[in-house]
Amino acid sequence: MSSVVPSRERALSNARDGIMSHAQSLFTRGLTAGSSGNLSVRVEGGYVVTPTNASLGALDPARLSVVDFEGKLVEGDAPSKETVLHLAMYGARPQSVAIVHLHATHSAAVSCMCGLPEDDCLPPLTPYFVMKIGKLPLLRYRRPGDPALAPDIRAAATRGPAVLLANHGPLVSGKSLEAAVYAIEDLEETAKLFLLLRGSETRPLNADQIGELRATFGEP
Repeated sequence: MSSVVPSRERALSNARDGIMSHAQSLFTRGLTAGSSGNLSVRVEGGYVVTPTNASLGALDPARLSVVDFEGKLVEGDAPSKETVLHLAMYGARPQSVAIVHLHATHSAAVSCMCGLPEDDCLPPLTPYFVMKIGKLPLLRYRRPGDPALAPDIRAAATRGPAVLLANHGPLVSGKSLEAAVYAIEDLEETAKLFLLLRGSETRPLNADQIGELRATFGEP
């Protein structure tokens, strides 16, 4: 018993430290604003999640939410109302250790556009987008935190680590919190490129180039 408790507490402390560091960085660099966006990390018995109505730039580590695998609060403040989306993504991707959701400007702008292919709404403009995101499904609009989004997320997330919520923003999973943050940053940069290039003839990566990336670096 004495070895289990310190191990769990150490994992909780590491998760809190990681969330604090990355959340502050995302906020400072303008990738989230106000109380928007949320992060989570898988720990023994559940998840550490950013609280509801909390700015990612002003978090208190002692008030971060700890929930069990069903989303029931174990300690800390009430979790983000969008925890249900995180749970759905974890359920579809058991290899994921962390999830980041942002309302970053360019990816949110893309999520508001009409006529995009719903199975993959951003073209493979850069190798890093292919390596870290792959395909990006665009999910239909539902209100923030709506549990009805969960089955849509579970279905889409079996095909890749990220989804884009219509009129909302991206939800990205990773094998570490750092990996999830880097992936959502690449998604945001690709969305920015996509918008900058609108109206211009572009040269997305072709099937052979994508295949080479998959063979070299594996699936995202």
